[in-house]
Amino acid sequence: MSEKVFVSAQEVADRAGVSRSAVSRTFTPGASVSAQTRRRVLEAAEALGYHVNELARGLMRNESGIVCLIVSDVATPYRSALLREVTLLLQNSGKVAMLINTDRSDGSVDHALRQAIRYRADASIILSGMPDKSIVQLCLRNGQRLVLINRDDEQPGPLRINLDDDEAGGRVATAFVRAGCRTLAFANSEVGTPSLMARERGFVAAAAALGMEVSVERHGWTGYEAGKVLAQRMLTRTERPDAVFCATDLLACGFMDAARHQFSISVPGQLCIAGFDDIEQAAWSSYDLTTFAQPISAIAARAVEWLSHPQPENSEQSIRLHAELVWRGSIRGG
Repeated sequence: MSEKVFVSAQEVADRAGVSRSAVSRTFTPGASVSAQTRRRVLEAAEALGYHVNELARGLMRNESGIVCLIVSDVATPYRSALLREVTLLLQNSGKVAMLINTDRSDGSVDHALRQAIRYRADASIILSGMPDKSIVQLCLRNGQRLVLINRDDEQPGPLRINLDDDEAGGRVATAFVRAGCRTLAFANSEVGTPSLMARERGFVAAAAALGMEVSVERHGWTGYEAGKVLAQRMLTRTERPDAVFCATDLLACGFMDAARHQFSISVPGQLCIAGFDDIEQAAWSSYDLTTFAQPISAIAARAVEWLSHPQPENSEQSIRLHAELVWRGSIRGG
């Protein structure tokens, strides 16, 4: 295998018959260069296969353009949709996304992040509440700008983007009561991220204000199979719930399938169900799930905008966005 050879700017300059600085100006946005010189440089670069070394150029300005995306549950519909939106915006702003998967709990995550820091990553976006808080500290110690999404880390420096999860719990409790439901339950995972727990607390508190108690059950990871297990546990009780708020849509889909196929319970006739995230599957006719839409585009836009433009020290460091209730057929009267 032949050794890969990188074409230098000087080689482009020699072929185009211009100075090395003319090549640099040609590939620098906004720099002054004549149309004739630009044409000659671009033709020479095309013929030689030259590409600007953006990493080296950035390091001369003390920035690399690299943004780490620190994320768990990459394969879930909500997380993949958020990743898609964030990466597109980063690319459009001239930055490069470096993905660090935190699903594993061993030292590989810390190693991957340290490797990214050695590449002089400018910033990190933590896209879920699961990664350990030590990762946040590592990013800050190495001078990175940091965006935290759906986390409760209270410390100066990062931009925090959260949703009104607790208020969502209140809205769905009211919807259940209006649908005539009287035995409420909340289905959650055991992951315990800030957003999941806020939905649980908000729902329990709202029900209490309405004079009702909520049965809470937690199991496993936040996925479809956990939803099926939660249904098996909750629907075999003597006092079976007639309304269940699931912490995520994936939990709700699993719960609904188990309720229908294992227990022959009709939704919403005998059981009302709500979820959270508004993933694609929630709108499928087989689920027709009432849920809350995560404002994915707004989350991504606010994160990338904050990273792309220096903010004054007294600028807003905490953003709270609204999750819109999407009415479908899994709650009576929706």
